[in-house]
Amino acid sequence: MLFKKKNTEIDLSSLDMKKVVSDAKLQHIAFIMDGNGRWAQNRGLPREAGHKVGVEAFRRIANKCKEYGIGTITIYAFSTENWARPKNEVNEIMRLLDKYISEAEKEDAENRSQYHVLGDKERLGADLKAKCEYLEDFTKDNPYVVNIALNYGGRDEIVRAANRLIAEGKTEITEEDISSNLFTSHSPDPDLIVRSGGEYRLSNFLMWQSAYSELYFCDTLWPDMDDMDLRKAIVEFSKRKRRFGGI
Repeated sequence: MLFKKKNTEIDLSSLDMKKVVSDAKLQHIAFIMDGNGRWAQNRGLPREAGHKVGVEAFRRIANKCKEYGIGTITIYAFSTENWARPKNEVNEIMRLLDKYISEAEKEDAENRSQYHVLGDKERLGADLKAKCEYLEDFTKDNPYVVNIALNYGGRDEIVRAANRLIAEGKTEITEEDISSNLFTSHSPDPDLIVRSGGEYRLSNFLMWQSAYSELYFCDTLWPDMDDMDLRKAIVEFSKRKRRFGGI
């Protein structure tokens, strides 16, 4: 696939992506995996079928991120607002997450991923909550970080951090206080946030952490996301000038 840059074309398939990632200092990509339901509906399938294919797309993208030397990825798996979806769709998403977590434990030696579940685990039910916590502990020494935002909302996360600090007796709160009490305190802020599916918003995702993230939106529905889509996003990121408020 060719990618245009200032009237020239880059053959994305020939790029050394490890070098592109290293030169761009890209440490953390976060993904808003949008379009599973629409992908299924476009094929005359129930929305739940799209989520199943979406899990496989995530596996592809996660493996490529590791291959390219990206140390941390975060995925928006299920938001605090997603409980309002039809019950059968919610149940299928939870079933797929349960299955993925079980498989992640079995594939630990191959994946070498350190899993963290971001969000309020209480509403997940006792069994899934226990599985999440076990996976987090079981994989804590692995080198690659995979954050799964599950029953997660960015505003809720900030409120929880503030309330925790108040409970500790804090009367004055700093940015560092907030950052160190977020679900993502173990990770650097995302350098790049990628949203599939053609929508142009963050949807309550990493509201604090995304203050200086670069944003990349594409029309590809998540189940169709592949290596070339990832390469496009990374190459686009590599062209951005990150000034962090400076000149």
